[in-house]
Amino acid sequence: MPLPDWTIFALAVIGGYLFGSIPFGVVTTKLAGIDIRSIGSGNIGATNVLRTGRKDLALITFLGDTGKGAMAVGLAFVLLLSVDQATRQTGMALAGGAAFLGHLFPVWLKFKGGKGVATFLGTLFAAAWPMGLLAAGTWLLTAFIFRISSLSALVAAALIAPLGLLTDQPHAFVVMALFMAVLIYLRHRDNIRRLLKGEEPKIGKKKDAEPAADA
Repeated sequence: MPLPDWTIFALAVIGGYLFGSIPFGVVTTKLAGIDIRSIGSGNIGATNVLRTGRKDLALITFLGDTGKGAMAVGLAFVLLLSVDQATRQTGMALAGGAAFLGHLFPVWLKFKGGKGVATFLGTLFAAAWPMGLLAAGTWLLTAFIFRISSLSALVAAALIAPLGLLTDQPHAFVVMALFMAVLIYLRHRDNIRRLLKGEEPKIGKKKDAEPAADA
């Protein structure tokens, strides 16, 4: 007897949240004898891991944080293979949003997580690759021009939902992108204040005194 849709949705959301809650930055640095939460901004993302001087750990963290968003969306896709496309897309969007929430508020770290940019990108690429490409391209272009990581993330987050609509992406994924964008802005409140004051550090510039400057 097949599971009802609401049960599959619940499994997709719970699975997505648990995938998203995996703190790759904490796990990879602890294996190397480092507590990332005591370094730099204390953030668990790849930007702060890079401050340890270990590019390999930063890359692993970035790939893990990106991949867990993609895995959550992929899990929902598999669970919902038997339903119609619109329902499947809704489930994928819910799972992706749950994975993003898991990264920001991981159950394993007392709900104190990262800022979500890598998971944002991974989720978008898995759900609708054109939106992933647009977000990554926007980030790279903004970073090339202004050399500020947080500004690049904020611009990409602000533009992705309108770009999704302009390129006729499924509405469920556009809503998911908007949901993640709002949370990215909430998590970057300190960065926004520093940007307005002209105090946000640029990419490649070491400034240990600046707290929570990660994207």
